[in-house]
Amino acid sequence: MKSKWIAPILPYLAVWAGFFMFNNAWLTLLGFHLAILLTLLWLRPALRIGTLFKTTKPKYIVVSLLVGASSGIGLYFLWDVFSAAKDLREQLLRLDLNPSTWAGFIAYFSLVNPFIEEYFWRGALGSVSRQLYVGDLVYAGYHVLVVWDKVPAYSILIMLAALVFAGWFWRQVSRKDGGLFAPALGHMAADFSILMTVYLKTT
Repeated sequence: MKSKWIAPILPYLAVWAGFFMFNNAWLTLLGFHLAILLTLLWLRPALRIGTLFKTTKPKYIVVSLLVGASSGIGLYFLWDVFSAAKDLREQLLRLDLNPSTWAGFIAYFSLVNPFIEEYFWRGALGSVSRQLYVGDLVYAGYHVLVVWDKVPAYSILIMLAALVFAGWFWRQVSRKDGGLFAPALGHMAADFSILMTVYLKTT
């Protein structure tokens, strides 16, 4: 397979362009997914798509769901600690996240994004290492573009630490379970709970 180290470039660029050139959350998300799919076509990983729906031990699904959901729940109760920008609601409106688009955005993000990301980050670009892996850092890193100018620097550092852990944790779940279904469901719980928190706190 071609070098993993340049594979994240196109997805990173898609997120940057979506937020800072087009200023649209939907274009950012769809562009990000398109960039990942194009990168996968270039990489041609041997990993079968069926791995996304493979699990051998239900306990890993439960643990992954609990860890994923805890991220949004924690964000809800620690919202003031993270000091979100006072004009966050206005920023989200400028990104075309308004009462008529939030529901569709949350549904698509929660149901589709986890499977695409898990296949890419933990599957095609993953590692069976038990230690922290550079891919965990790269996975966490693009989220900085998402929250840039929305929270202070210390909140970004906390977020990065949490996401590096999440990347490492879901790799370990995949390694032990032999599939990506449990990580994808945990990722889904994280995405849904975080987006619902942002929605509830800004509408």
